[in-house]
Amino acid sequence: MNEISDLLFLSVLGVTFIAGAAYLVFFFSQNIQVRKIARMILVVSGILQTLYIISRYILVGHTPITSQHEAVVFFAWSTTWAYLSFRWRYTVKNFGTLVTILIFSLLLISSVSSRDITPLVPALQSWWLPVHAGVSLVAYGFLSLAFCGGIMYLLQERELKSKRFGYFFSRFPSLESLDQLNSHCLTTGFVFLTLGIVTGSIWARQAWGTYWQWDPKETWSLITWFIYLVQIHQRFTVGWRGKRGAVMAIVGFAAVVFTLWGVTYLLGGAHSYAG
Repeated sequence: MNEISDLLFLSVLGVTFIAGAAYLVFFFSQNIQVRKIARMILVVSGILQTLYIISRYILVGHTPITSQHEAVVFFAWSTTWAYLSFRWRYTVKNFGTLVTILIFSLLLISSVSSRDITPLVPALQSWWLPVHAGVSLVAYGFLSLAFCGGIMYLLQERELKSKRFGYFFSRFPSLESLDQLNSHCLTTGFVFLTLGIVTGSIWARQAWGTYWQWDPKETWSLITWFIYLVQIHQRFTVGWRGKRGAVMAIVGFAAVVFTLWGVTYLLGGAHSYAG
């Protein structure tokens, strides 16, 4: 089974790379047929990612989300399916190019992390594990889409302001479309992020007798939550849209990345991923 799992992971890397290459070809050629092919390849990547996660579940005997490698793979998986579910409802020109590059980057990062199987510590032996960690990483998937939308917004706005219309102006959506994308992804991601914190607190109460321990990852999760809370509050009350909203989406995602990686390698704590 281990060999099958390794083969699946290599297949995921290869297929996602091809999807990214196809999206880049579409970005420069604007050939609609190429975009359809790229999207189909990304769907295949999403299916293979799902099969790989299932294979890891069979290998480790629990939800494969407790190591750095597994968490990043799940992050990539959630970003993939968040985009594909988003894509069925909205058409955002060339959005898939940037998202697929991010997905491949996450998978590439996961490939350098240890895939060794380690025993699950007693505190994590609970059905709350897939609920809490899974919901949190699904939130990260939608927030990563907001990050990509924020990058596109800033690039498009820069070309509009400079009045030097290059590749981005003709290939990226309007600023209004990108701002709407940002709003949708932020709102969805924030709901899942809130559920992740709530379920984590309930689990902590059952495991350690307290709802909150101020562990470094708990603390940074709360900081990240507040960053997005402020952004959403300001967006719907005083109109933090446009460039300010795009910048905040990027800042929020930086907090997500630090919560996932920075805390593990710099601060440690009970929530740090092994490997």
